[in-house]
Amino acid sequence: MAEKPQQQAEDTIDNETITNNTDTVAEDKAEEQITAKTDTQAVDEVVTDTDVHADTVEELSHEQALLELQDAREKADQYWNKLLLSQADIENLKRRHQRDLENAHKYALENFLKELFPVKDSMELGINAAQQQTDVDKLREGIELTLKQLLAVFEKFGVEEINPLGEKFNPEQHQAMSMQVSDEYEPNTVITVYQKGFTLNKRLLRPAMVVVAKK
Repeated sequence: MAEKPQQQAEDTIDNETITNNTDTVAEDKAEEQITAKTDTQAVDEVVTDTDVHADTVEELSHEQALLELQDAREKADQYWNKLLLSQADIENLKRRHQRDLENAHKYALENFLKELFPVKDSMELGINAAQQQTDVDKLREGIELTLKQLLAVFEKFGVEEINPLGEKFNPEQHQAMSMQVSDEYEPNTVITVYQKGFTLNKRLLRPAMVVVAKK
């Protein structure tokens, strides 16, 4: 009879131990669940942070691309405006050149004619003088001065006179009207000049009309 209380006491101790062990196991499982839950939350947070970072990078890349595109468009507009200005300048230059060319053709003789006006005035003075006097020498002197004045105008504008008397016949500048036998001149020599020729800056304007010697 004395063993029963002892047995009951031992059973009570064992039950308490089992209970304690059960509680410990429960606590350990709870801690493991908490730890697992914490780890899962940490992983979720890391994933979330990664996604946020990726979204931020993507947004920054998109903004950078927009800025670069805007900059490229601004540069393209600048180049286009420069091109339009260049084309306008070229068109203006063409019109100015065309206008200058037309004026050059229209008024090419302006300076030349201005130089001839004094010659005309001199000839008119000579005609008036011839009506008042009969001195042939003075009239001839006045005509020679007028002719000299005219030749000076020709020379100023590059006009040269061709007077090939006594020179070899040159078919590039002379036009033979006839050929005559001459003891005074060698064959193929100009012995008479019917009409003098002229060149403009070495370019033939009018050939000299001549008679050429022959055997």
